[in-house]
Amino acid sequence: MKTNDLIDMLARGPVAVAPHATRRRYTVALGWGLAGALLMMALGLGVRPDLAQAATLPQFWFKTLFALSMTLLAVVVSSRLARPGAALKRWPLALAAPVLIVWLVAAVILIQAAPEQRVPLALGATWKVCTLLIATLSIPSFAALMWAMRGLAPTRLRTAGAMAGLLSGALAALVYCLHCPELEPPFVGIWYVSGMLVPTAAGALLGPRLLRW
Repeated sequence: MKTNDLIDMLARGPVAVAPHATRRRYTVALGWGLAGALLMMALGLGVRPDLAQAATLPQFWFKTLFALSMTLLAVVVSSRLARPGAALKRWPLALAAPVLIVWLVAAVILIQAAPEQRVPLALGATWKVCTLLIATLSIPSFAALMWAMRGLAPTRLRTAGAMAGLLSGALAALVYCLHCPELEPPFVGIWYVSGMLVPTAAGALLGPRLLRW
């Protein structure tokens, strides 16, 4: 929307907003993003063959619940940033809580581990590709969320873009759990978080351009 068009619209008085517009656009965006990430994972990586066995381990659910909680909290924060004037309140602090919990658990594990075990716990066997794969799987969600947010007229474009990136990264990490063989919290606290931060940084850089309305 151009500035003159916005001025004309405001001059005509209050304009009704379609009910549940944010929910509808986010449902569509997250649906396409999730489908795209699942398709990319299935075709390019594959589901880990021992998924049923892994699902019996508490470490698997710790990793999965971390990615799920980041996804759900990022939905709340990003949807608020998508609307002009919506207050964030304490939601950003809530968003930081899962990361802090993972880091705390990881620190305890590393402190208790023997010195020769600490590096393997942190690096695992796939540290070279984890961040890249999560960032790659976030691409469908990133594109869909940028579309959704642009149509909702955000005003804090850089912050909104960063949150769209974080949400796409968290959703990608959730999908990646179906493939990733790593289970240790130190690995998750380093490389899963790094994978989420890549699209977050991309969103912060591209938000002012892609979300301008």
